[in-house]
Amino acid sequence: MAFAENPNSIAARVFAPSQLSIGLSLPVLSADTHIADFRAQVALAQHADALGFRALWVRDVPLNSADYPDPVGHLDPWVLLGALATHTQRAVLMSGAIVLTLRHPLHIAKGAVSVSHLSEGRFILGLGSGDRPAEYAAFGRDGEARRELYRRHWDTLAAALAPDSRIVPDFAPADAPDFFLLPRPAAPVPMLAVGSGGQSVDWIARHSIGWMTYHREPEAQRARYALWRAAVARNVPNAPDAFRAFGTAMRLQLADDASEPATAVPLGYRTGRLALVGLLEAMRDAGMHHVTFNLGGERPAREVLDELAADVLPQFHAD
Repeated sequence: MAFAENPNSIAARVFAPSQLSIGLSLPVLSADTHIADFRAQVALAQHADALGFRALWVRDVPLNSADYPDPVGHLDPWVLLGALATHTQRAVLMSGAIVLTLRHPLHIAKGAVSVSHLSEGRFILGLGSGDRPAEYAAFGRDGEARRELYRRHWDTLAAALAPDSRIVPDFAPADAPDFFLLPRPAAPVPMLAVGSGGQSVDWIARHSIGWMTYHREPEAQRARYALWRAAVARNVPNAPDAFRAFGTAMRLQLADDASEPATAVPLGYRTGRLALVGLLEAMRDAGMHHVTFNLGGERPAREVLDELAADVLPQFHAD
């Protein structure tokens, strides 16, 4: 699958060489809140969109359990993406990530085309494999087969979303008709690997527009990017000049004091905005193309978004 290197492509609005864009992960909840008011979340997304956040991310969490470390209740991602598509205008909508192994790829294709049409092309399909064995059992899937299932579903999905969209059925009796998607994909829906999906970095480099990972400390992240660039060089035509995106999801607790130094928290940082700019500049210089913030802490979300838009986004977004 070729990366949309056209500077006018939807992928290029989020991922561009030597640049860093900033997104927001939904829902945004206070520390002691597990159930989101999603009408308020849509309003917050509208506000982030108007402020210039480049992307809005939505997770796919099919089931909850008391055993899970994340107790947050999430809407079905297609429902929320549909609402965001009709209530925002500029931000790219991104799934982080649709669980490719627990959903039929043709259902995913239909959802992706639908969101792309509703949003006028502002959709990037992030895909993962899930990492909770008990969920595989609940859905009647074999967790041990997830790597092969991920690859097979990816191929079926890629065929359906390609410019020459075609349906690859699971079974095709002799009298089966030819199927197609309506509405047809107006443009290819970019497919992004979120996590590894149990695949090698070489496989991801060959098939995905990029690789979205979880936050790591700077030295580990630089090593991760070096691993990624080596895989791109081995597997992508026109390497080493070919571009493939690299991004991360980072927890952010923005301090009231703009000068507060950065301290590590699980999967991210607590920091004032001045140190945050320095962190982001270092990430960009180390090869990062996109960061999506998982906001936390005690400050009101709108207040944090306004501060980020006033003093951080202009350092990285040219428009």
